[in-house]
Amino acid sequence: MLSLKKNSLESQSFFQRFKKDTWAIVSSSFIILISLFAIFAYLIAPDNTKFANQMHLSIHSKPPGFSCKMLLIPRSNEDSQLSIFFGNINMSEEIPVSEIQWASSSIQYKRYGNLSDYFEQVSFDQFPKAKNKTDIASKYLYKKTFLLGTDKYGRDLLSRLLVGSRISISIGFVAVFISLVIGVFLGAIAGYFGGWIDRLILWLINVVWSIPTLLMVIAITLALGRGYWQVFIAVGLTMWVEVARLVRGQVKSIKQELFIQASTALGFSSTRILVYHVLPLVISPLIVISAANFASAILMESGLSFLGIGAQPPMPSWGGMVKDHFRYLLVGKPYLTILPGFAIMSLVLAFMILGNSLRDILDVRRN
Repeated sequence: MLSLKKNSLESQSFFQRFKKDTWAIVSSSFIILISLFAIFAYLIAPDNTKFANQMHLSIHSKPPGFSCKMLLIPRSNEDSQLSIFFGNINMSEEIPVSEIQWASSSIQYKRYGNLSDYFEQVSFDQFPKAKNKTDIASKYLYKKTFLLGTDKYGRDLLSRLLVGSRISISIGFVAVFISLVIGVFLGAIAGYFGGWIDRLILWLINVVWSIPTLLMVIAITLALGRGYWQVFIAVGLTMWVEVARLVRGQVKSIKQELFIQASTALGFSSTRILVYHVLPLVISPLIVISAANFASAILMESGLSFLGIGAQPPMPSWGGMVKDHFRYLLVGKPYLTILPGFAIMSLVLAFMILGNSLRDILDVRRN
């Protein structure tokens, strides 16, 4: 009962200190906002096709705020169904047009960017849900604005950024989860039992620590194959070392405390002592290092995507978007690289600021 009251008082104290820290509030709010964008990306994005991959080569690399007329031509009688998690399977062809001419039973249109007088023709029969010219004009002909412009393939840049945020947020969660599972397990065993187990795990930690992280991630990725989940596993398998070193040091210090010695004298099992008495005291530093590992995982995934061994096209990734457009810095269209680069920087900065704030809030000596 006293333990529950103590935990409750500590939680209240933590939240009171958290609410007083402006940077903690700002950074956590930004991270929550990006997470919501990632979850509901297909509901928010102007292009809700799978991976936001609707290409219009005739309007490639257009600046922010660009708009043009679009003619939507159905290619199937079936209605496309939007999935929150997987997007919309495109059942229609969206064509940028610069000029429209109406005939008695057909539409003649000139594609955007076509400098000749060539017009293509589509009959009214292609529009099953339209009965006349007015229905076609209202349902299948509209003006579309690209708030952040288009990329080199004519895809909506805002939609790609929103859908690409899923990679960065999910890589953080999965990689940190894998690193915590492995790092806490090995660090707790090494720190508590000591002896040859500690020496063996410490040797493994030093071996992994001595290998450059990026090279190890690349090696694991190439061994598992290039892809979405392979990157998650590869990044997670390289981030457990810092967690294990931290947990090992904390456990070695905590096991010297009198209450741990008393628990041992009372005959409690090692598993019970570790789980119920030791590991709860390690949670605070683990929260801090997890925030930093989130940032590291995002940077690592962006670097892998930039090298071409991360998330594979057409799946959008902020690092992949920088790779596709970094040459545009020299041709007068720097926003194509700056926008995804700024997205990476801002999310990493938010996690680093949150980690620093949590370190100060959880530091007993400061409170």
